[in-house]
Amino acid sequence: MATTLAPTREGMKDVSVPTQFKNEPSVDFTNPENARRMKAAIEKVRSELGREYDLVIGGRRLKTAEKTNSLNPAKPSEIVGIHQAAGASEVEPAMQAALKAFETWKYAPVEERTGLLFRVSALMRERKYELMAWMVFEVGKNWAEADGDIAELIDFCDFYALEAIRLSKAEPPVQLPGERDHLRYIPLGVGVVIPPWNFPGAIMGGMTLASIVCGNTVILKPSSDSPTIAAKFFEILEEAGLPDGVANFCPGKGGSFGNAVVEHPKTRYIAFTGSKEVGLHINQRAAAQQPGQIWIKRTVLEMGGKDSIVVDADADFDAAIEGVASAAFGFSGQKCSACSRAIVDERIYDRFVQRLRERVEKITVGDPTQNPNMGPVVNEKSMKSILGYIEKGIAEGGRLITGGARVTELGDGYFIQPTVIADVDPMATISQQEIFGPVLAVIKSRGFEDGLAIANNTEFGLTGALYTTSEDRIAAAKEQFHVGNLYINRKCTGAMVGAHPFGGFNMSGTDSKAGGPDYLFLFTQAKSIGEKIAR
Repeated sequence: MATTLAPTREGMKDVSVPTQFKNEPSVDFTNPENARRMKAAIEKVRSELGREYDLVIGGRRLKTAEKTNSLNPAKPSEIVGIHQAAGASEVEPAMQAALKAFETWKYAPVEERTGLLFRVSALMRERKYELMAWMVFEVGKNWAEADGDIAELIDFCDFYALEAIRLSKAEPPVQLPGERDHLRYIPLGVGVVIPPWNFPGAIMGGMTLASIVCGNTVILKPSSDSPTIAAKFFEILEEAGLPDGVANFCPGKGGSFGNAVVEHPKTRYIAFTGSKEVGLHINQRAAAQQPGQIWIKRTVLEMGGKDSIVVDADADFDAAIEGVASAAFGFSGQKCSACSRAIVDERIYDRFVQRLRERVEKITVGDPTQNPNMGPVVNEKSMKSILGYIEKGIAEGGRLITGGARVTELGDGYFIQPTVIADVDPMATISQQEIFGPVLAVIKSRGFEDGLAIANNTEFGLTGALYTTSEDRIAAAKEQFHVGNLYINRKCTGAMVGAHPFGGFNMSGTDSKAGGPDYLFLFTQAKSIGEKIAR
């Protein structure tokens, strides 16, 4: 699989360059040795909680007067990391550092840029358990969810590096007689990367890596709920040989630092993943030309979802139950791809609801260091919002099947019972608005066509799934189920890099297809060169 070595820097060991992409395998935690390693990593990270982290701008470490604390959502009294709060005064230094680095990085050969990513990949494989443990503490992921996040980040390293190599070899489809014709994909400039907290490794790192492997430089503003994981990733970037200023680590507030850097006339693009409201806000601010701005800013926006699993009357019943439960309550429903609506044929509806209740009530909720099925939601504001949606769902006529309350016996952590609300109207609030928590609305359909119509009745279009044994209905869903990622007879979460390029339609974003063969086009611009050959 590996035939060459990535270019390295003094003091760094050589790493292999894969000749083809292969997904990082999952960790089997039923293996006692793997479980032991995870427990050891958790204890190591526990001993490092509460450390203070600096801003990194142009390779310089900086402190600010204002600090922010990242908290453990399972134990909010426990500080995971203390971070500087970049504000308006840090915008210009970060921009100037990124601009300066761009003048050399944009000319770095593809071997140097991809070599950096392959070294990052190798370092993350070595420290996989420790990186997973940081996620357990900072965002409340259980072990499998943390493993999936880090595995996806490793995949992005290798996949985007290989895609950059492929892109560097692009040729125009026609060579005119008497000419040498070329097609080059050149970097855009300084990009602002604004990632979410729910995939604090994969999405944060993926947008950053895609940017820098194309020759851009980056101002990284991680989520205030997961800056420590971003700091650990940044440490690995530096260890792998990241030149000063190519990426700049700037945790800060959206209202001051975030808005200012989005609006800066030298910002060339913004890569964002998060809520619809914030994404539209960024898009609007980026659209206005600022004094001295000579380009149209590009926005790469991955936003929300209101994802449905349609269960046909002839579906594999047990598989559908498992798929719905897993997709709805994995990582406490805090995924833009999570199943938040199960749309079930009326002929099997009552039996489905009963079996679903039995399955969901087996889900364990607890401290993620102990690896339960479900941990906490990310913060107090989110918990209150989710509980409010539950009340709204019942007030609007929904029937509470199971859950519906905060788990108080686990202390002051932000734990919520996995909640199923049945008999939900297709236009009810909990059927239309993104909840981002462990709440599943179950909706009765009059059949497949009605179920598909309900699935398409929101402003979103991210993921969806269909359980059926009918080839005709599968064919119809492939044409009519309007989502960016459609799954047949499997859950609607768990997109794999390379196999399931990820991004949605409508208010779910710009369909940016992370982990796909066209993703790097978003971070480059094509330059066509026609050279007449002298006779």
